Amino acid sequence: MDSTVLWSGDGVLVIGIAAVLPRLEARLHLRAAVREAAAHWLKLGIETISVESTPGSPPRLLLAGRAASLSFSHDEGLSLAAIGLHGAVGIDVMRVQDIADWFHLARDYLGPQVAEALSACTDAQRPLALAQAWTAREAVLKYAGRQLAEWDDAALNCHLQAVETPQNFVAMLATIRGQTRRV
Repeated sequence: MDSTVLWSGDGVLVIGIAAVLPRLEARLHLRAAVREAAAHWLKLGIETISVESTPGSPPRLLLAGRAASLSFSHDEGLSLAAIGLHGAVGIDVMRVQDIADWFHLARDYLGPQVAEALSACTDAQRPLALAQAWTAREAVLKYAGRQLAEWDDAALNCHLQAVETPQNFVAMLATIRGQTRRV
């Protein structure tokens, strides 16, 4: 299964696999694709690259004796991975869709300001705005090594940017401030 490079810059690589697979199978394919992409990107033998994953901790990519940051995200039809050579990364993807209980979801997980901003959107604008806000929050939490939890206003110092994805998806990437230049 082929992966596509969606973004590359300053020691960060984002790849994606567009396929409808059961979640476990998507996870296995994405981990294999990460190894292949990293080997090509860094001109290393694939046998020197492995994915280390421990429940409750962010995954890491082991590259010929050194570790790199790694973040995964899945939604039905699209799986993404971000590799950070110089520090933490966080990636999140979400299908743009109408969510009936959007206000409570936004208030509880995205905070009162986001809930108010979403209330000001038209019904047609809201699904995209909600997906952007949700993926931004998830990417930042992954960057910080935190689990999804109800809203707190803790400031997390990172750079956040959109990643171009196939139609009907939104993705956000969180990186160390200063890692914004594309290569």
